[in-house]
Amino acid sequence: MKNTYDKGRLNLPFVGISTFGKYPYQENWDNIQADVAILGAPFDFGSQFRSGSRMGPRGIREASTLFSFGHAGAYDHEDDITYLPSESTRIVDLGDADIIHTDTIKSHQNIKHGVKKILKAKAIPIVLGGDHSVNIPCIDAFENEAEFHLIQIDAHLDFVDERHGVRFGHGNPMRRASEKNYVTGMTQIGIRNVSSTAKDGYIDARSKGSSIFSVRQYRKMGIDKIIDNIPKNKNYYITIDIDAFDPSIAPGTGTPSHGGFYYYEILELLDMIIQRGEVVGMDLVEVAPDYDLTFSTSTLAAQLLMNAIGRILHYKKK
Repeated sequence: MKNTYDKGRLNLPFVGISTFGKYPYQENWDNIQADVAILGAPFDFGSQFRSGSRMGPRGIREASTLFSFGHAGAYDHEDDITYLPSESTRIVDLGDADIIHTDTIKSHQNIKHGVKKILKAKAIPIVLGGDHSVNIPCIDAFENEAEFHLIQIDAHLDFVDERHGVRFGHGNPMRRASEKNYVTGMTQIGIRNVSSTAKDGYIDARSKGSSIFSVRQYRKMGIDKIIDNIPKNKNYYITIDIDAFDPSIAPGTGTPSHGGFYYYEILELLDMIIQRGEVVGMDLVEVAPDYDLTFSTSTLAAQLLMNAIGRILHYKKK
């Protein structure tokens, strides 16, 4: 495929408005004509330590312009595949769900509304957090959809049931998901160190069918054995907390945890998951750009999402 830089605008990354990947902005959520739709969820009222992930969607979008392959797609010489070819890639950015300050319930309802609009349009929702509590309305939105297996990539189990009356914070999403009859099981990868979830939460998670792996277990077992623990030929929803990565490459998050993953460990995992079944939705959460003056955390998040979306669309069309 030839580039077409001689036709129209050069459209460099630093030019124009920062939609995700510089893909078209679709303001009308009743007119989504795309295979993938991006939705921002700039909500961080569920954070228990450092806030700031409300700025995550803005940071990820800005970083994603570096990877805007509008002219000829993104050729990967290792895979010998051109991902996101311009003539067949249909991605839109819907902007952000409306967030009502101090009102978790209403804000979550607005996020759920956006995801349901995407699902109604038969597109794949990719949600930019926000703290991990935004996963709760994302999963809620699938209430009338086909069942799926939930894959969590995270430093923390997030399986707290209730703490001082809080049931919808960023420590609760996997517990809330486990209560849905359309979530058929979970694989939780990267869980490590001193946890926000007590021992009884781990017992409950395993009793509900969760498979839990730390980073050290992941490396000791190897990726093939980890993948073998994920049911094959199923629908998958993937939720990625940026603190799954080591703070040396992702310092911009509210709850950093040393001993985390590096980029290719997760990209290779996502590549194998995407080929193993069908990804029906994804969120990436807890990017707090202001804690990272190098902007590398936002760049990591954007690069991972662009590569994941490229693979989802490539293998979906095969």
